[in-house]
Amino acid sequence: MKSESFPTGVGTVNDGFVHVRGASENNLRDVGVSIPRDAIVAFTGVSGSGKSSLAFGTIFAEAQRRFLESVAPYARRLIAQGHTPRVEFISGLPPAVALQQRRGSVSSRSTTGTVTTLSNSVRMLFSRAGDYPQGAQRLDSDSFSPNTAMGACPECHGLGIAHTVTEESLVPDPSLSIAQGAIAAWPGAWQGKNLRDITSKLGYDVHVPFRELSRTDRDWLLFTDEQPVVEVIPQRDRIEKPYKGRFWSAKRHVLHTVSDSKSQPQRERALRYMRSGPCPLCAGTGFKAEALAVSFGGLDIARFNATSLTELAQVLALPAAGEGNDVAAAIASDLLERIEVLLGLGLGYLSLDRATPTLSPGEMQRLRIATQLRSGLFGVIYVLDEPSAGLHPADAEPLIEVLGALKSGGNSVFVVEHNMDVVRRADWLIDVGPGAGEGGGNVLYSGPVAGLQAVGASVTRPFLALDAAPVLPAAPRTATGWVELNGIYLHNLVDLAAAFPLGVLSAVTGVSGSGKSSLVSTVLARVVGERLKGGNSAGPHPRDTEADAEAEADQLSVRSLSGAESIDRLVRVDQKPIGRTPRSNLATYTGLFDAVRRAFAQTPVARRHGYGAGRFSFNVAGGRCETCLGEGYLEVELLFLPGTYGPCPECQGDRYNPETLAVEYQGKNIAQVLGLSVDAAAGFLAEIPAAARSLRTLQDVGLGYLRLGQPATELSGGEAQRIKLATELQRARRGHTLYLLDEPTTGLHPADVLLLLAQLNRLVDAGNTVIVVEHNMDVVASADWVIDLGPSGGDAGGRIVAAGTPRDVSTHAHSRTAPYLRRRLAG
Repeated sequence: MKSESFPTGVGTVNDGFVHVRGASENNLRDVGVSIPRDAIVAFTGVSGSGKSSLAFGTIFAEAQRRFLESVAPYARRLIAQGHTPRVEFISGLPPAVALQQRRGSVSSRSTTGTVTTLSNSVRMLFSRAGDYPQGAQRLDSDSFSPNTAMGACPECHGLGIAHTVTEESLVPDPSLSIAQGAIAAWPGAWQGKNLRDITSKLGYDVHVPFRELSRTDRDWLLFTDEQPVVEVIPQRDRIEKPYKGRFWSAKRHVLHTVSDSKSQPQRERALRYMRSGPCPLCAGTGFKAEALAVSFGGLDIARFNATSLTELAQVLALPAAGEGNDVAAAIASDLLERIEVLLGLGLGYLSLDRATPTLSPGEMQRLRIATQLRSGLFGVIYVLDEPSAGLHPADAEPLIEVLGALKSGGNSVFVVEHNMDVVRRADWLIDVGPGAGEGGGNVLYSGPVAGLQAVGASVTRPFLALDAAPVLPAAPRTATGWVELNGIYLHNLVDLAAAFPLGVLSAVTGVSGSGKSSLVSTVLARVVGERLKGGNSAGPHPRDTEADAEAEADQLSVRSLSGAESIDRLVRVDQKPIGRTPRSNLATYTGLFDAVRRAFAQTPVARRHGYGAGRFSFNVAGGRCETCLGEGYLEVELLFLPGTYGPCPECQGDRYNPETLAVEYQGKNIAQVLGLSVDAAAGFLAEIPAAARSLRTLQDVGLGYLRLGQPATELSGGEAQRIKLATELQRARRGHTLYLLDEPTTGLHPADVLLLLAQLNRLVDAGNTVIVVEHNMDVVASADWVIDLGPSGGDAGGRIVAAGTPRDVSTHAHSRTAPYLRRRLAG
């Protein structure tokens, strides 16, 4: 679409449209487009087409920049600012609020209640309207928060988890004597010998088995806070010079090492002797006793926070809940209204104390949407990133109603979306493409949704019209065996039995909160991973994931596992970042950069100078630019203004020093190779087999538009997941691997979903087993087996409602997935 003609000067266009001219952010090609305000506008296009660059990188970024220009310079430097977008002109632009796909805070103190600010109202409710014990003094609202000094349990500081040491953890083998190293938690080498000498000088027998010492002596040696100093004459190493030695109990040494040591290996060693569990003082609640003594609706503050939002709505709606107190009635009424918004978004299964690290990006975004809906803002643009992500089709209808409520409140709603059911309900559609990366960046269509049917170049058009049929197998593949789990207990899974077929593609479905991720990503991954003992598992070890940290606290248990003997390897392909810093990128993660660096090291120039492969790494000294240490940019500090980033003046962003850049392979230096897209590199590096294989699999999963050196921090969760899948696909075919994927279609255009399905079927055809947790009905319809959980979320879920082929499940009378699956199977 060509740039339109706009009046010069800001603020002269008041025709109800946001006018954009000359947008060139990322791959956008001098885009000009007019977008209506006070409407729901859907931005569509394949992954990497430029739709997010237009909605977030241009429109929202410019709205944010203009707002921050009105802030005092001193205050502005305290606010995290985005970049200045590459755009010639935007008019008619109101203030904007971005609600993007982001994972929850890594802090366990961040919860559903704190993100939505519902916890503030709950604390006030208990403070002003709680049922206090007779004679008890009324507490301040801060007393009902585990995150304040006034309310936190003094033992665990509000975390609910106590990290302690026991005699069993400090002395794993009590048959040994102290001289033989019975107190394993003490340091090794000369420090341990020192403590044993001091112990002997203090009059303790270090040569008898530890268990034969008296209880008093054992407790003092292990737990005392006393630190007596004695004169010691060592009887070892031919050194007899006396010295003053200070005693450290095993507990004091461990706690000191964990809190003060700068050595990570020493801290890790000390942590092995600590045990974590519910705090004994507060029973794991994190609250002080006086706060737990107050109740509302028959629930103390800990139980209130742990109750599902659906049940809380019932408690708050009871006439007796306010006990005749006008303040209580007002607070309870406000709480109920805000909770009902969350229920409408399908989040009734959550509780206020649910830690945000355990929430999906889609759940986090819906919590933010609910908060904004109650904010009462008028005349702003809400820019949303796939609000339907993580939603079962049955939950999409309430979401559309909430988006309509934002619009009815006098706002504009700009939605980057792949869910065609949501797109069809929009007022206006902007389709970007036609392809990704260099093949995209153009606005193919801007207008009412129905008008897209006339745009033949649009990749979105056939999916919007339901012309694109799902890739259905000719006949469901037959299972080569079954993995069966019995007696599963975790969250809302109670004494559940589940069977997963091997050698086929299975889809696990169900509404949000029904227990899908708990069953697959936590339970199945955990028990199979433990059977493999981690030796043949790929990706993060099950115990290292956030979900499993929570699972351990909830005492996950499985009575029996059978049929897993034929699984040789476990691979979890999740959407977590492939790296946390810009130094990690597509090339380094897939391993193809190793092959590229070796190729550069074999060039005549490199061999003449004695350069090895390490010379071409920007992460180590030698070949990198030492001014920016291989980052490619420098932070510029500005007085009274926020710091900004700019290209390194020495290497101009190339990351390498001139000597390294002088080495070329096929006419390009190493920095230029990193700047190539996957599609361009596939041809350029065709003669390097290892690199060519990696690039081919990246193209197969639709990532040809990414640059080899694209930092991990710039990749979406869906892109990170497909990179992991491509990395796995390039391995030699071996079979007998169990692949677990949690919502792999998040962030994917329907056309990209077809590419993903083709690769998943490749894995199955090679003799592997693939299990996906999925809401996308195209994927479910093309699976060989479907396991549907429900019927609802939270306590109303956790059961297997139906299991069988897609057609079997589509006819089930009580499955909430069935009608949507039936519609997709019908085409």
